[in-house]
Order: sequence, then structure tokens, then C-alpha cells
Amino acid sequence: MKIIPKQPPGHFNVGTHDNVKISDMGEIFLAPDQQVTFVTESGLRHDFCRKIWGNYATPSINGRLKREGFKTALVESHNGQIYVMVIEPPFRDKFDAYCQTEKQQVLSWLDEHTAKN
Repeated sequence: MKIIPKQPPGHFNVGTHDNVKISDMGEIFLAPDQQVTFVTESGLRHDFCRKIWGNYATPSINGRLKREGFKTALVESHNGQIYVMVIEPPFRDKFDAYCQTEKQQVLSWLDEHTAKN
């Protein structure tokens, strides 16, 4: 794994009104079968795993992510772009407000799907 932090971080604005400021903290380069884990302030964990064929962008949505306490949504933006968003339930109201402000809609709550038997 190679990490290249940006010093100072880069900044750019996004959103329907360019009012959301994002800080670009750097780059992480993973070799196949390497993983990084993102941990929230409350201790919830979200893994990202590199494979030879691409990436696992999330752990199992209706398994590990759900057990960690996350909600996972398939969301469509006002201009038709599709995103997978992983939400911390205590901040669901902030997620709902963000979607309303950014004119986004939840297409499906992916964590509510069950595995086939």
C-alpha cells in the first residue's frame, strides 16, 4: 500500500449550488487483495478492498455493513447520476436534508434486500 497525503489538502466545491466544500486529503494505492478500513468517530467500520479485477467498494451491504449499523442507499441525483451512499443511522435526518437540498432521491434501501436461499 502506498499513501500520498496532500499537503495542504486540495479543496473543491460540489452540489447543486456549489455550496458543499470537499477536502481532498490525498491518494491511497492498493495492490490486489489489499484493504483499507474507514472508521467513524462512533467506531463504525467500512472496508474498501482492491481485487485484481476491480474493487469491493463496500463490505456486504445486507451483511457486514448492516451489522456495523449502517444503512445503504442507491441514490439518483437530479441529473441522473447513480450513487451508493452508506448512512450512519443517527445522522439519517442530515442525509434526508442533504438529499432534499441536492434534489436527490433514494431509489432503494439496499440493506433491506435479503439474500436468496
